[in-house]
Amino acid sequence: MSTSNERTISSITHLSALTQYFFPFGNFIFPIVIWSSKRKDSEFIDYNGKQVLNFQLSIFLYSLILCIIAVLIIIYLVLKNVAFRTAFNDGDFTIHHFNLGDITGIAGIAIFAAIIFGFLKVFEFILIVNGAVKASNGEPYKYPLAIPFFK
Repeated sequence: MSTSNERTISSITHLSALTQYFFPFGNFIFPIVIWSSKRKDSEFIDYNGKQVLNFQLSIFLYSLILCIIAVLIIIYLVLKNVAFRTAFNDGDFTIHHFNLGDITGIAGIAIFAAIIFGFLKVFEFILIVNGAVKASNGEPYKYPLAIPFFK
């Protein structure tokens, strides 16, 4: 059974991941500071700190993979569909056979990737709040889809 202080610290550790919206990499820095300073005091705090960090590292990895895939698809579509033929006529630089329809497909992929990224961030926000509530109630919370980097 966890004490009120342990539940509060664990809940704050979960909520500290939301600092990413105010400070770059705040979702890593603040949970690490809280967890590393209090992990030896309580097994409950140690467990929740590991869960927060595992989830944040997993979300970062998923976002990075999504970004790499989106960039590779966009580069592929640009190189495949847009035929750039340049010519210098009397000092003027012109591009021939530039089709706006090819750019529409690229924009569609970029919009799709942005929508998936937006869903990922909403999913992350909801799970962080849920984890904080569970920790506040003294329940151990394991984030779904979190890779166990820290065991």
